[in-house]
Amino acid sequence: MRILGRGRIKTVLVTGGAGYIGSHICVELLDAGLEVLVIDNLSNSSQEALNRVEKITGKTVLFYQINLQDKARVKTVFETHTIDAVIHLAGLKSVGDSCRLPLEYYQNNISSTLVLLEMLEQFSVRNIVFSSSATVYGDPATVPVTEQFPLRATNPYGRTKLMIEEILRDVANASHIKVVLLRYFNPIGAHESGLIGEAPNGTPNNLLPYISQVAMGQRDKVLIFGGDYPTIDGTGVRDYIHVVDLAKGHTKALQEIVGNGSKGESCQVYNLGTGHGHSVIEVIKAFEQACGHKIIYEIVDRRSGDVAECYANPALANEKLNWRAEKELSEMVMDAWHWQTQNPKGYKID
Repeated sequence: MRILGRGRIKTVLVTGGAGYIGSHICVELLDAGLEVLVIDNLSNSSQEALNRVEKITGKTVLFYQINLQDKARVKTVFETHTIDAVIHLAGLKSVGDSCRLPLEYYQNNISSTLVLLEMLEQFSVRNIVFSSSATVYGDPATVPVTEQFPLRATNPYGRTKLMIEEILRDVANASHIKVVLLRYFNPIGAHESGLIGEAPNGTPNNLLPYISQVAMGQRDKVLIFGGDYPTIDGTGVRDYIHVVDLAKGHTKALQEIVGNGSKGESCQVYNLGTGHGHSVIEVIKAFEQACGHKIIYEIVDRRSGDVAECYANPALANEKLNWRAEKELSEMVMDAWHWQTQNPKGYKID
C-alpha cells in the first residue's frame, strides 16, 4: 500500500475497532504501515482482541475505551492525535434486537455518527469509510444486487444504516469530506492464525458463531429461522464473505480516497461480497466437513425483518477498487472452526 505510505494518510481511527470486523481491519491497516487508533466501548467486544492484533502484527494499537456518544471524551482523542482518516464501524447490529428495541438502535447508531462527523468537521479530517450493510437493499426483487438497486431497509437496524448513508451523502456534498460507503454482505471466518475471530457476548446473533458453539457442544442445536423460503432448500440464502477479504476491502477503499485526491465523486458506494449465495443448510453442511461430525439443527418460524435471498454483484468494487473476495466457503468455515477450537470461550481468560 505504497500510496498510503507517502504521508497523505498516516493515522487511521477505527471506531468499533475491538470488534470482530474491526480487529481484522486493524491487522490489515497495521500491515499496510499505518498507525491505528481505536475507539470502542467494549459493549460487544474485548480489548483482548486488540492485544491479539498486536501479537499478529508486532505493532501497537492505541486504544480508547469510550462510548462514541460521549462528545467530550471523543474530542480529547481528536485533540491528542492528528487523524487522517476514519473507518466507522461502531454501532448496534442485531436485526432481531433492533425490531424489539428500535429506539435504542436509532439513539445509539445515529447519535454516535453525528458526534463523529462533528469531530471530523471541527478537526478538518477529510476521509471517512463507513461500515454499511446489504440490509439497506431490503428484500431485493432480483439477485445479484448492484449498488443501483432501490434502497428499502426492512428493519430498524437496516434503517439506521440507510439513514447514516444519507447523512454522509449530505455532509460530503456540503463539505470537503470524502466518503466511501461499503455495503457488507455476511462476513464469516477468522484470521488464519486463530488468534482473532468472532466472539459475541451471550447468545450469538450471527449464524457462524452459533454453528461453531453447537459443533463444540456448547449449545444443543442450531435454530434455522424459516424453512419455507423460495430458495434451493427453503432456508435463507446469503452472500458469505471471509472477514479477511472484507478487511482488505477497507484498505482498498482508503487507497481509492487517496488516489483520487480532490478528483472523483465526494461519496462513493461499493458492495463487498463474493457474488453468489449459500443457504443456511449449505453452510451447516460445509461446517460439518470442517469439524468432522454432524450438527443438529431445527427449523423454526421466520424471524422478523429477514429476507429470502440476498447476494452481491461486486463488479464495481472489482473494477474501481481492484478488490475481489478470494476465499471460498470451505476456507471460511475451516478458519471459523480453527478459531473456535483454539478459543472455546472466545476472548475470556480464566
